[in-house]
Amino acid sequence: MSFDSVLAQVRAEGRTLLTEVEAKSVLEEAGVPVAPTLLARTREEAQARAAEVGYPVVLKVVSPDIAHKSDVGGVRLNLRDTEEVAAAFDEIVADAQRAVPGARILGVAVQHMAPQGTEVIVGMTMDPQFGPVMMFGLGGIMVEVLKDVSFRLVPLEEKDAQQMIDEIKGRPVLSGVRGQPPADIEALKRTILKVSEFVERHPEVRELDLNPVFAYPDGALAVDARIVVSEN
Repeated sequence: MSFDSVLAQVRAEGRTLLTEVEAKSVLEEAGVPVAPTLLARTREEAQARAAEVGYPVVLKVVSPDIAHKSDVGGVRLNLRDTEEVAAAFDEIVADAQRAVPGARILGVAVQHMAPQGTEVIVGMTMDPQFGPVMMFGLGGIMVEVLKDVSFRLVPLEEKDAQQMIDEIKGRPVLSGVRGQPPADIEALKRTILKVSEFVERHPEVRELDLNPVFAYPDGALAVDARIVVSEN
């Protein structure tokens, strides 16, 4: 799915937030490693999609009116069979409608539950003076608690990506601590650079978050994605 076609659809619907399925689709096309994610509009579709991606699976609410899925009870993890998927679909829709009355619920995103890795965040914000600014740091709740992040202006070169990784205080975590394997730094650099290239090509993007990105000893994978575009 091309970014231009997604952007046209988003603007035709009068929204600025891409769904997770849309965001991952355009990022995958741009070469960013993302967890394959399928949209299911019904309980039966969710069961079929789960069989496609392979158990165990994760289900997440898909709504242009809900930016933070966990806050509304819109996420279910480690679902292992069709019965669990069916129950989770119903619970997610009900919880989201209760938490955000009137929200447009398009269905759920279905993805294989990726193995746990070291969590990092790769993001971009649009500074009114300097333009797109890339961000990197430890991911998950750590970015909110520790705010241990580094920044660089787009466009980035390889040395910039390396410096962003090296500058965070949590850098030793990526080298492996207390028996944990080291993260694939080259894969993280490639991810940062691919995101930089993406936002440079598409100035309509105002915000972008990959959180978390799982860093593995061999590779990296974004398991959640959020993209906000300009209104026009």
